[in-house]
Amino acid sequence: MASVQLSNIQKSYDGKNTVIHGIDLEVNHGEFVVFVGPSGCGKSTLLRMIAGLEGISGGDVVIDGVRVNDEPPRNRDIAMVFQDYALYPHKSLFDNMAFGLRLRKTPEAEIQRRVMDAAKLLRIDHMLDRKPAALSGGQRQRVAIGRAIVRQPKVFLFDEPLSNLDAQLRNEMRSEIKKLHQRLGATIIYVTHDQVEAMTLADRIAVLSGGHKMQYATPDEIYNRPAAHFVAGFTGSPPMNLVSCTLADGVADLGGGVGVRLPPDLAQRAANAKGHVFGIRPENVTLSSRGVAGEVAVPAAVVITEPLGAETLVTFQVGEVELIARCAASFKVPPGTKQAVYLDPTAMHLFDRVSGQAL
Repeated sequence: MASVQLSNIQKSYDGKNTVIHGIDLEVNHGEFVVFVGPSGCGKSTLLRMIAGLEGISGGDVVIDGVRVNDEPPRNRDIAMVFQDYALYPHKSLFDNMAFGLRLRKTPEAEIQRRVMDAAKLLRIDHMLDRKPAALSGGQRQRVAIGRAIVRQPKVFLFDEPLSNLDAQLRNEMRSEIKKLHQRLGATIIYVTHDQVEAMTLADRIAVLSGGHKMQYATPDEIYNRPAAHFVAGFTGSPPMNLVSCTLADGVADLGGGVGVRLPPDLAQRAANAKGHVFGIRPENVTLSSRGVAGEVAVPAAVVITEPLGAETLVTFQVGEVELIARCAASFKVPPGTKQAVYLDPTAMHLFDRVSGQAL
């Protein structure tokens, strides 16, 4: 295990096009950290800079207390698992997993021990004589992970390893990776565009956008205390309801004569912003009162319902905006039906419309 520190990391091409803008973060020993964000946000580039596959334009990468900016990948004591598995099709699973160790002149007895230990951990020890073509996508990914495990590196780097799998297999492999981390206690940095993967796997999450670090925090903080409008809108399924509003005398005007009285402390923090975005999670928009102090009831009309089996997502027209609510599976109401909804004041958020920062 090892720690990883990124200090003011920058990446630009030809000194003109900057794609990573001064990112600082620290990954502790044995921590599972996920870089998440939309395509083009710089997450894979940042991972490749840690691995030594991309040059660093500015700042420092420190692994286990050693600055590695100028070290080649082979000297960084990391192992990387790629999206496309990168297995040798003509080699058996055993030989694929042993390949890197043989390059390093590891004794054959040690290779046998490490490969078998990793194969048992990943439950592929009964198929080590097979070729990759005889495996499913999930099994191939296990081999790629096994090849990394036998290296016994200081840090594991995963670059969108599940994106080629179907939804069910992705869920299964996500669970396997979580269990693997618990067994190994390894330091892992994992890249994905899937916020559900990030929320379920990570000890801490770095949310990236446009090469900037928007927030670096635990999944709970990311979900319940987003630092920016972007973070709130990117996390959650469905994400937070975010609507532009005007603010006067502590009331957020949603148009159409509908106003939401904000908690006094939130209204006070937002008083000097030039524009406002009101936010609330779908589970905090309810059909019946929870009896919370300061709870706000607003008139609404059903727009659409989306049954999901265990629950139903309902889009309501509230004033001039739409809010999504998580409702019971039994909620079956035709569009246009009038229905009061209740907003939990403890779960309300306001963001500066200009800077995007939470208020």
